[in-house]
Amino acid sequence: MAERSRLTLDLDAQMHKRLKMLAASKGITMRELCLDAIEKRVREEKAEYLTAEEAPLLAELWDNDEDAVYDDL
Repeated sequence: MAERSRLTLDLDAQMHKRLKMLAASKGITMRELCLDAIEKRVREEKAEYLTAEEAPLLAELWDNDEDAVYDDL
């Protein structure tokens, strides 16, 4: 499993209630609902740069010690 980081959101009571009801209506947890929404938004965003995932052929060229300095950017 990939390493994970925690994200905390402060929601007003009405938004929390709406999310809880929406998740329940779909038979999923609020966590799943929020992760799905975040993942969808990230996929929809146009990247201004190429990633190894988007350009697997270039990934082989980038997978070296010299370029490793860019891995965490």
